[in-house]
Amino acid sequence: MTQILLVEDDAAIAKNLNVLLRGEGYTVTHGATRSEALELIADNRFDLALIDISLPDGNGFAVCTEVKAAQNIPVIFLTASDDEASVVTGLNMGAEDYVTKPFRPRELVARIKNALRKSSGGQAVFEIQGLQVDTANGVVKKAGSEVFLSALEYRLLLVFVNNPKSIIPRARLLDELWDAAGEFVNDNTLTVYIKRLREKIEDDPSQPTIILTVRGTGYRLGGTDHVSQ
Repeated sequence: MTQILLVEDDAAIAKNLNVLLRGEGYTVTHGATRSEALELIADNRFDLALIDISLPDGNGFAVCTEVKAAQNIPVIFLTASDDEASVVTGLNMGAEDYVTKPFRPRELVARIKNALRKSSGGQAVFEIQGLQVDTANGVVKKAGSEVFLSALEYRLLLVFVNNPKSIIPRARLLDELWDAAGEFVNDNTLTVYIKRLREKIEDDPSQPTIILTVRGTGYRLGGTDHVSQ
């Protein structure tokens, strides 16, 4: 199970992140200060670190340096500051990403998954009934030919690819599209995007076999094979 180190001094934020990330299947270990983080790094092995910039006994930049030196895992900074200099400093120190508070939960989860995928060192390719989804390069192919999707269509497809065994409620999909679009997306819009996506990836959109409708609930993915190259 993926182990995440959370370094955050705000108890309310830490609690909410704990609930969110555990709900996504991650194991979360929390430290509220730089000194606590250092003890946790020494005693545990992690796959990714979420680090607040402002800490009571130092700053997140120092923790990032220490994490990278000890375990060389992906680091995502969490901060209330949108100061450009801080962003540049964090990225120049080797951080994989930088998320400004307040952030949307689904956006943070997507960024965590992206950082973990990049750190795995392999190319993730999903095979779905003749459809290939190369998540490392953002390329979708059907029968060997590239399928050109809009940003929202691709985001929608990734939700299914990343949750191949789950029924995805319409509310979850609306949340994902809202995050990507940065504007309100209603139920009718979701229906339109599902229709457009099916027209591009299904052999017969009127009888879909890749994105299946679960009456009264949402949608789920058809048969899927995951191949790492």
